[in-house]
Amino acid sequence: MTSQQHTVEKIGGTSMSNYEAVRDNIIIGNRKKDDLYQRIFVVSAYGGVTNELLEHKKTGEPGVYALFADAESDWAWGDDLTKLVKFLTDINGELFEDPMLKQQADQFITDRIEGVRGCLIDLQRLCSYGQFQLEEHLLTVREMLAGIGEAHSAFNTALKLQQEGINARFVDLTGWRDNELLPLDEKLKQAFDAVDLTRELPIVTGYAQCKEGLMRTFDRGYSEMTFSRVAVITEAREAIIHKEYHLSSADPNIVGADKVVPLGRTNYDVADQLANLGMEAIHPRAGKGMRQNEIPLRVMNTFEPEHTGTLITGDYVSEKPQVEIIAGAKGVFAVEVFDQDMQGEPGSDRRILDVLSRFKVRFMSKDTNANTITHYVGSTLKHVKRVVKALKEEFPNAEINTRKVAVVSAIGSDMKVPGILARSVKSLADEEISILALHQCMRQVDIQFVVDEDDYEKAIVALHGVLIEPHNHEYAIVAA
Repeated sequence: MTSQQHTVEKIGGTSMSNYEAVRDNIIIGNRKKDDLYQRIFVVSAYGGVTNELLEHKKTGEPGVYALFADAESDWAWGDDLTKLVKFLTDINGELFEDPMLKQQADQFITDRIEGVRGCLIDLQRLCSYGQFQLEEHLLTVREMLAGIGEAHSAFNTALKLQQEGINARFVDLTGWRDNELLPLDEKLKQAFDAVDLTRELPIVTGYAQCKEGLMRTFDRGYSEMTFSRVAVITEAREAIIHKEYHLSSADPNIVGADKVVPLGRTNYDVADQLANLGMEAIHPRAGKGMRQNEIPLRVMNTFEPEHTGTLITGDYVSEKPQVEIIAGAKGVFAVEVFDQDMQGEPGSDRRILDVLSRFKVRFMSKDTNANTITHYVGSTLKHVKRVVKALKEEFPNAEINTRKVAVVSAIGSDMKVPGILARSVKSLADEEISILALHQCMRQVDIQFVVDEDDYEKAIVALHGVLIEPHNHEYAIVAA
């Protein structure tokens, strides 16, 4: 395999659900037949499939995994798995007009699901004996179920492209019936040693089974890690993520499509700040490998293939200090621990963090004073209640309060702009938005405003209006 000639490209779930757009805008575009190759595609499951397999990402509604993990629902997961077969074969029916191809696709995914069903029945039977604990196997179950989604979409895409005369190759990293468990990098080397990029188009599962256990660290961000390591191991010229939208100066649905502009250029530091808010351009750990190996990352809009998108590199700094993007997160919980015993006593923060870690609760910001520590966490109410219960046990004399808030951030590769904080605060005050907390680091790549959840959209519009819209013509030049 020749290095520095090919690209590695990731296609998100919403884009995958529109096969014609993926084929016409991403895979073929205006390329001649010989230009179709020297590219590797890492694909996500079709939109909504992983929610059915695990649990709904936003609402927490249980999927097959969550039902299986719940000891009280002995067979509910089996019924859910049966519904899943119909859901996935219905997707096949929309994709394949040729009955022979549909039968092939249905057979593939049905074999996978029934194999998993048999495995889960055996595991449940085994764990009915006291010597075997179900909890010890749940992460493996979660990984096995997650891999079904990517195997389904990758197999279908390769099959459909082959039918249309493209030499696509299904690369299955899910470990289905593999005899050995390899480290991720070694698994990828083995997989791509057999691929000739000059005449084959690999369609690769976004989930990869490996010794490290991707879900242990990344949970549902695993496909970005697979994508990143494929780019590093194969020494890609460029890594590209295809989404259903541009990486823009704000959410066009909030600010208005006529007022936002694609970023054009930014750096991995800005990408990290977005990831902290749950708006991942790329998972920070996934971005690290590409940054260290100086592989540029491009974020493109599937439905605007002629646009060059946003290029993310390690060394980019805007030509003049400015805000590049206004982003935020709703449904954030402020968990406030007030305890007068904290003053002058080191270690309280560590004890709180231990509790958050135990419940795998991600926090995006915090503030402290003499006797109060507040963490702003992106989690469900159920998890937050568990955290509060544990904190009360850890700090029996403390007063612990929670409040639902929103975090809105102004982010840029260089924001050393005199008066930027004053202008930001004034724009929010003009809209009668109360600032509940405010965070600005000395590195000056972001300013976070904690506001009432009801003021979330109003705050984004206000900050975008004062910090970005006056400079929109400059962004347009960078994007071009």
